[in-house]
This record gives sequence, C-alpha cells and structure tokens, in this order.
Amino acid sequence: MQMLEAVVSAWELLSVLKGSLGSLCSSLAWLLCWLRAALVFPGARSTQQQHIREGPGEAQAEDKDGQVPTIPLSVNYHFTRQCNYRCGFCFHTAKTSYVLPLKEAKRGLLLLKEAGMEKINFSGGEPFIHDRGRYLGELVRFCKAELQLQSVSIVSNGSLIRERWFKDYGEYLDILAISCDSFDEQVNVLIGRGQGKKNHVENLQKLRAWCKEYRVAFKINSVINRFNVDEDMNEQIKALNPVRWKVFQCLLIEGENSGEDALREAARFVISDEEFEGFLERHKEVSCLVPESNQKMKDSYLILDEYMRFLNCQNGRKDPSKSILDVGVHEAIKFSGFDENMFLKRGGKYVWSKADLQLEW
Repeated sequence: MQMLEAVVSAWELLSVLKGSLGSLCSSLAWLLCWLRAALVFPGARSTQQQHIREGPGEAQAEDKDGQVPTIPLSVNYHFTRQCNYRCGFCFHTAKTSYVLPLKEAKRGLLLLKEAGMEKINFSGGEPFIHDRGRYLGELVRFCKAELQLQSVSIVSNGSLIRERWFKDYGEYLDILAISCDSFDEQVNVLIGRGQGKKNHVENLQKLRAWCKEYRVAFKINSVINRFNVDEDMNEQIKALNPVRWKVFQCLLIEGENSGEDALREAARFVISDEEFEGFLERHKEVSCLVPESNQKMKDSYLILDEYMRFLNCQNGRKDPSKSILDVGVHEAIKFSGFDENMFLKRGGKYVWSKADLQLEW
C-alpha cells in the first residue's frame, strides 16, 4: 500500500511539472504508469513475453520460436457489436451483445500498450450505445491520461453523441470519425442510416462544430457502394474540411454481410474496382481523401473483437484468435493475419495525435 501511495504521489508531481520537462516527463510518466498498472493489475506482465523492436535497419529481437514479433502499433477495438443503425453492408454485425467489464478492458489495453501500441481506435457496432457513452469515455480517458497513448480515436455513426460527452471526455480524444456515406438523406435511408425524423447530414454538421469547439480532430468515413457511387461529394467534404476523408470500397465478409449465417446480405451494395476508381477520380481534388480498395483494406487492420480476440480476415471471413487476456498479445497476434506492409502502404501510419496536427481551432 505504501508503494502504491508513493507512485500516486509521484504521478501527481509529474502532472504539475509536465509542461516544462517535455519528453523526459513523458518517459517517466510511462514508467510510473507501468509501475502503477503492475500494482493494480498484478500478473498482467506475466501473461505475455517481452520483446523489443529496433529502429529501421537495426536488429530485431526474436521470440523463443525464432520469429520477429508483430508490434500492434495501431489497433481497432470493436468492444461492442450492438448498433442503432441497420446499414446493409455492415461488416461487424450484432452477433452478440457481450461487452467486457471495464476493468478487464483496461487490463487488455495495458497489455497492448506494453506490446508497443501507439494508437487505439474504438469502434463497434456503435460505440456510444453502451452505457450512453460513459463506458467508452472511461476507456478514452484511461488510454490518453494513464497509458499516455499518442492517439485515441473513435469511429461512430454520430447519432448518440451528446455535447455533455465532449465536455467530460473531449480533452482525451484525438480524432472523432463520423460515418457518412451520402449527403442525400434519402440515400442514407436506403443504406440503413435513417433514424425516423433525425437527419443524418444535419447531425454531421452539429458534430463538426462540437469537434472544433472542444478541440477534437474531425474525420469522415464513407463506404462507397451501389447507392452512392455516382454521387458528387466534393462541395460538402470541402466545406466540412475534415483532417481525413477515408473512402472505403464496399467489402464482403463471410459470416457478417455474406453467406448463410450472416445478419446482412451486402451483395446488392457491391461495386466493381472500376466503379470505385471512377469515384476516386471524381474526387481527386479533395486533398484529405484517403482511398481504401478491397485489396488494401482486407488484411491491413489489427481488429480486436468484444472478447479481445484478433480477427483474421485472410480467408474472407473473421476467424478469431484466442483472447489477449488469456494468452497475451504476442501469442494472440500470431493468428491475426495482419499484413504490416499493406498497413504501411495504405497510409496506416500518419500524423494521428491532435497535438501534432497543428489545427486552427
């Protein structure tokens, strides 16, 4: 107990001195975070092997099997599958209602940090649906304030976000990505983003204003499909001025939006590679556009499901590893099917901390 009190006191002192000590403070803060986490989560370190990854051109440490460990630099944690929308092409559907206890989720995030994670992205389902966003907010706070991650981001449909959430948790969030597939509300309804009298596009404008007010970088994600492939979004995207506009080609995943046991049937949404290229050509003057074809997307993401299992999409479906909570990150990630080269090729590593984006708030 005395040791824990000492760590907490040291942490408070660092908080006061952080502004002037710069990078030294950041390093010491992580050391104290590790020590405190070891006391709060006894045994967390023992669940995985330590490994080191050196800089470019330097030797990399191997594990006991002679393999160079994969570093989970950027992780997408889909902690819930529940959603209030019914997008016809959804590739992570409501097959369970399970959500990890908050303490267990934090333990898993600590393991990922220890394994080299720099960026965490929370997604779903709809991440704001569970506990009215409070569960998500506490994970965001934990990752930024305690784990000191470079980047904490969220992907959401935006319909359940309230200004109160920004007031409580906005300072800990680097990027908020809102899914918007069309600026025609009738098309959104066809896709499955309609919600009665609520207007998805009008809500997008409100969220953009809140992001500016509470200093959160604003991003837009769009899935290009049969119903929006001919749309011209140049004017609207330039007006919203997101830091990134991620444009995905509609993708089929067996068991999610394709096949007998799937909850969606997305075949009618699929477009050809040529049609996708045509959409990109029409929007080539949008400087923030980041395109992702099916080829770039399929194996270039580290995806954790609601049980903290890595999902391997190499065979066109999502095959889960064992949970990192049971076998550790290093062992579980071997079965992730992650293509690190494609991750880098698609621009997976970018300026992802709002402190480094130098935005004009």
